[in-house]
Amino acid sequence: MSSLAVADDEPVAIDLLAQIHAARVYEVARESALESAPLLSSRLGQRVLFKREDQQPVFSFKLRGAYNCMVQLDAAQRARGVVAASAGNHAQGVALAAAKLGIHATIVMPVTAPQLKVDAVRRFGGAMVDVVLAGDSYSDAQAAAAQLQAGHDAVFVHPFDDLAVIAGQGTIALEILRQHPGPLQAVFVPVGGGGLLAGVAACIKALRPEVQVIGVQAADSDAMASSLEADARIVLDEVGLFADGTAVKQVGALTFELCRRHVDAMLRVDTDAICAAIRDIYQETRSVPEPSGALALAGLKQYVATHGTGAGALVAIVSGANMNFDRLRFVAERAEVGEQREAVFAVTIPEERGSFRRFCAALGKHGITEFNYRIGDARSAHIFVGIQIADRAEREALARAFRAQQFDVLDLTDDELAKLHLRHMIGGRSPLARHEVLYRFEFPERPGALVRFLDQLHPDWNISLFHYRSHGADYGRILVGIQVPPHERALFQRFLETLGYPHVDESGHPAYRLLLQG
Repeated sequence: MSSLAVADDEPVAIDLLAQIHAARVYEVARESALESAPLLSSRLGQRVLFKREDQQPVFSFKLRGAYNCMVQLDAAQRARGVVAASAGNHAQGVALAAAKLGIHATIVMPVTAPQLKVDAVRRFGGAMVDVVLAGDSYSDAQAAAAQLQAGHDAVFVHPFDDLAVIAGQGTIALEILRQHPGPLQAVFVPVGGGGLLAGVAACIKALRPEVQVIGVQAADSDAMASSLEADARIVLDEVGLFADGTAVKQVGALTFELCRRHVDAMLRVDTDAICAAIRDIYQETRSVPEPSGALALAGLKQYVATHGTGAGALVAIVSGANMNFDRLRFVAERAEVGEQREAVFAVTIPEERGSFRRFCAALGKHGITEFNYRIGDARSAHIFVGIQIADRAEREALARAFRAQQFDVLDLTDDELAKLHLRHMIGGRSPLARHEVLYRFEFPERPGALVRFLDQLHPDWNISLFHYRSHGADYGRILVGIQVPPHERALFQRFLETLGYPHVDESGHPAYRLLLQG
């Protein structure tokens, strides 16, 4: 394939720019839209634009580079076939290009690749493609592909470290500059191995050097950021797999050199910020990007929060939408924290009458997003609670309000273990939960609904279990355990009728009896 002479910067830039202009991407790809994001623009105080590469035929920008590389193969190379390694999106681009050009392709994907992407590769490639699953990351798949390529004398189509691939991805920059000739402050680019960032940066710096090009990586897959900081390519021991499309242990030699010369800055973002960006894109476009597809927007938001607003628009490349449906639950759970709109606390209150009401008073008018409690100690109660906030200052104010009530407080908002696992593991059997009845309620999602419930609850009935999680609906689903002596059950029924909230008695549910009943 093409090679990059790195001795002279200017000849390289000119040669790559010529290749970008000559790239044959539009035989399969389309010029994607550059769309305004009015909600985010209003919220951030600066114009934000989305480059919608998620709208390509394979729902990712990768088709551009793969096809531009393969269409340049001569007859002898095409006859030998191609081998590729990919976490998913490059594989789909190679598959579609193989079907279009009549070239047989063997594509190696990590076993961790989303099934959605594996199925799509087979669908796009049809009879021209064989899929092999090997390794846990792109780097593992690449090693397996190298063995296959050597054994079959096939052509290796690199997902990022090839000049033709980089040129294909660079056509995105040409489109951005053509679609938005006005003031442009910065373009934010998701980064895995660096092919997209290298092509975009080289093109923009050659044509509009005043425009900043900023790469964005997941904090647990930051090979490019770490390499640029070290001024040498480093190899990560492990990579995070949430943003699987950019989970690369080592960036390319060509991409590193181009990024070292042309990229203005690199940003790292965490999982919560990515989830919040996925939600932002959905709210603007009603489409759902994959985690890697939302990286650029997460970085854009972090940049504005750190640097403030400036002159000119900010562009985030929405690079792909190959999202596994079963990830949406996780994304929804974490988006509120990523947006700094949810604080998560473990609060210890005394197991005595009135303490729960004092806890609610400390909340003020903040909405509760989650509440987990199970009686377990005769002296104190441990509550896991999620609370709606506007910013970090409100989170700190809430902690002070709890402490003012003499409650012990542990702030878990940034705690991965608590958010990912512990929130789902609170509960169990309790020998203290005597005479417990278990009910499911539907509360109206409005301020005061919980307080009204507590006001009408008999003061001698103790709440022994409480679970609530906001689902974004106009009503909340609550599971409550209440200790009601048998001779007061008729009084309890009158309480339910007076309360007027829809409810279901689950006291006889077999799972409750097996797992929770003391």
